[in-house]
Amino acid sequence: MTILYEVHGNLYVNLTNKCSCACTFCLRQTRDHMENSDVLWLEREPSVEEAKAEFEKFDMEKYSEVVFCGFGEPTMRLDAMLDIAAFVKEKYGKPTRVNTNGLADLFYGEPTAHKLKGLIDTVSISLNTPNKERYYELTRSRFGIGSFDAMLAYAADCTKYVPHVVMTTVDTTLTKEEEEACRKICRDLGVTYRIRPWED
Repeated sequence: MTILYEVHGNLYVNLTNKCSCACTFCLRQTRDHMENSDVLWLEREPSVEEAKAEFEKFDMEKYSEVVFCGFGEPTMRLDAMLDIAAFVKEKYGKPTRVNTNGLADLFYGEPTAHKLKGLIDTVSISLNTPNKERYYELTRSRFGIGSFDAMLAYAADCTKYVPHVVMTTVDTTLTKEEEEACRKICRDLGVTYRIRPWED
């Protein structure tokens, strides 16, 4: 069972295969691993203690960041994620990042960004598109058409508690006009806009 794996010089944490979206472009629909990782489909969700023990198997000096991102939405195990993030910062002094769909508040039915304070250094949120109807079509979020606005509100809330908030789209999937609209959304929210490379 793969709990930790390496990508782009960082160490990634795979805590769950659950997700509140079923994105049409999700890589887990076409593969079972990332780069040189073993299979990322979990037999069961690892305990916090199991995840912490896995870090002993890696040379932590090698990694720039510890990233919560696997074959699922990491904030669906928010308490476990934050417990592990606290451990990583205390024991290894590494920056932490979470790659998320930004729908945690809808999942828990309450604001959650404040819980990240002091534990998560970067939140990277998948913006995907500047259009709420297109967003819902792409993500097939279980929370419906209101997901887009909730995701934007979550991003804005994160800026109060997290040093770096990034929103991303994928290169080649949007027109230049759509990318400019996304850039404006991010500028208005006070977050960084990043166009990430397409991975087939």
